[in-house]
Parts: sequence; structure tokens; C-alpha cells
Amino acid sequence: MTVGASGPAAVQGALPRAVSGAEGAPERVTGPGGGETPGVDPDDLPDGLVVADENGRVVCFNAAAARITAVPVAEALGRPLDLALPLEDLKGRRWWALTDPYGGLAIRVGQPERNLLLPGGREVLVSVRYVRAYPTGPVRRLVISIRGTEARRRTERSHAELIATVAHELRSPLTSVKGFTATLLAKWERFTDDQKRLMLETVDADANRVTRLIAELLDISRIDSGRLEVRRQPVDIGAAVGRHVQAHTAAGQSPDRFLVRIQQPLPDLWADPDKIDQILGNLLENAVRHGEGTVTIEVAAASLQRDAKTEKGTSVTVCDEGPGIPEESMGRVFTRFWRGSKRGGTGLGLYIVKGIVEAHGGTITVGRGPGGGAEFRFILPVGAPVY
Repeated sequence: MTVGASGPAAVQGALPRAVSGAEGAPERVTGPGGGETPGVDPDDLPDGLVVADENGRVVCFNAAAARITAVPVAEALGRPLDLALPLEDLKGRRWWALTDPYGGLAIRVGQPERNLLLPGGREVLVSVRYVRAYPTGPVRRLVISIRGTEARRRTERSHAELIATVAHELRSPLTSVKGFTATLLAKWERFTDDQKRLMLETVDADANRVTRLIAELLDISRIDSGRLEVRRQPVDIGAAVGRHVQAHTAAGQSPDRFLVRIQQPLPDLWADPDKIDQILGNLLENAVRHGEGTVTIEVAAASLQRDAKTEKGTSVTVCDEGPGIPEESMGRVFTRFWRGSKRGGTGLGLYIVKGIVEAHGGTITVGRGPGGGAEFRFILPVGAPVY
């Protein structure tokens, strides 16, 4: 083995032959099913890979490790591990001296992933595997995986934002519910029937708001974990649109504000009717609350490109005549906590809508409508029943 080269040639002899073939060429190895799989170049790995031999010198330092640690490959190869990769724990203790992989307990097989610090205080995630010639034997090599913490920090920030949003959204209605119920219980006889009714209606509305928020959180959890269930049934999408328009007019909106166009014939649509109601409810509420002028809902047959095939589908377009969505915000519309204005809402609705549409195998887009307002268009494949 030649120390000072990177790639498969540097790993030869330090890693199993399943990783690299002779003379630096990827080797064809037999996989579990009997087929052949190509050898793997360490530079093709997405995570940093560092390998040290039985003497503690670095024999492999892939491109991802060089990028994450900002240490050039040529400077790392052939150097002692504690100098090439000078890690410290969060208390400032030198990691390799603390763990003593070559001279410690012979029953250890590695170190689980943990946060460690590079020179300068940059944080990385490191896990180590001790490779021994036989159980309790001397360490032949250390295989070290290094990952940046940016993705984990983004996830943690997202969770923190979610918690802060939930706490804020829950505090207001629960304060109202608690205040009105405590007042009614303490001074029931002092209020007229109309005053009691107003308080109870406010409590009921705030309780519904809390229920909706909890339902949104459950939907987000299912979408993020891939557990959103779709129970397909025949759906009359035109009738569903009509129900939602009637609900808005019954709540005080003028019937003249809505224009519904249904282009017949429509293909038979198999979808989850509850989820379709959730999509339509969100899109129409956004158009009414944040838009202006006439809200146009158009339903038509459409084609959908999926898996390099063209399938029949049904498209629904909802657009308004308001100010629309700024071009710089188009890419963030379907992300968590995006709000088009300061007129309330949790900023979770469109994220959930996108998750539901994609769970059906469909697509959703946003753009600018003919009247200058926001235009949302989703296409659902015709689908088939689930037996």
C-alpha cells in the first residue's frame, strides 16, 4: 500500500476487498442475492471516511472528510490520527487520548455517534468502528465516519419553530376558554342569557381552533414520517367544491364572490374524500382570507406525468384577484410556517395540502392568476380503489 494517495488505491489493504479492487480499479463483488455489485470509491461516499491502520496512521481520507474538516487530503494521509484529526469533546478533552482505541479494553467494538469539536470549535458528528483480527484481538484499523451538523441543526430549528408556533397558537384560545369558564362558574347569576350565550359561543369557537391545530400537528407528523394513509373511494369533486362554496356563503360571504367552472366530462376519481375536503377547505379559505375580488374554482380533466408515463387525472384550480404572492416567495409557499400576510393562521395549511396531494400521487403548483392574484392548481391521478 502506498501512503500519500487517495481513492481506492489508498484504501487497498486497509479495507476489505469488497470496497476496492486491485490496482485502484473497482472490483466486481458478489452481493447477497448472488448478483454482482461494483466496488465503491471512498470519494463517492456522502459522509466523511477516515481509516487508520494498526499503527494509528491515516491510510484513507476521502473527499467528504477533507471538505468537512477543511484538512487537505495530502496533509492527512500518512500522519498519526490524533494529528490529522485533532478532535476534542465538548469539555475540551482530546478525544483520541480520552478513548485510547489501540490500548483500551479489548472488548470494545467502536464508539457511537457523538458531537465532537474540530480546531476552531466547529462541531461534527463522529462515529468509530474498531476492526480487530479476531474478537478481543488487537485493533487492525479504525474506520471513522464524519458528518456535518448542518442538517441536524436545521431539523432542530424546525422543531423549535414548531414548538414555539404551537405554544403561541394554543395560549390565546386556552386563555380565552379558561377566562370565560372561570367567569361563568363564579358569577353565573349575574349574566343575562344573551351574555352567557356569547361567552359560550366564544369558548366553543376557541375549542374548535385548538382542535384544528391538534389535527394539523397530527397530519404533519404523519406526512413527515410517511404514514399518511389514503383511503380511496369514488369522489365527486364537483359536488365537493359546491359544498365548500355553500359553507362560505352560509358564513356570510356573498355568492357573487365565487365562480365555479366544471368542464365535463370528468374522469372517475378515486381519492380520500376527507383529505380532498381538507385540500379544498385550505385553498378556498386562503383565497377568501388573503385574496380579493372573485374567487374562481375550475375543475377539468388533465394529464399527469408520473414515472415517465402519462396518466389520466383531474385538475382543480383556485385563483383570486388579490395582490398575489411575490415572486421571491413562490418557492417557500409550501414550507412550514409560511404566511402570505399577517391575517392569522399557523402557516401549516399549505404544507399539509402539499403532503396530502403527494400522498395521492399528484402534484400541486402555485403561480399568478389571470386577475393578478394567487393561483393554486393541483392534479390528482384517477387512481384505483384500495381493497
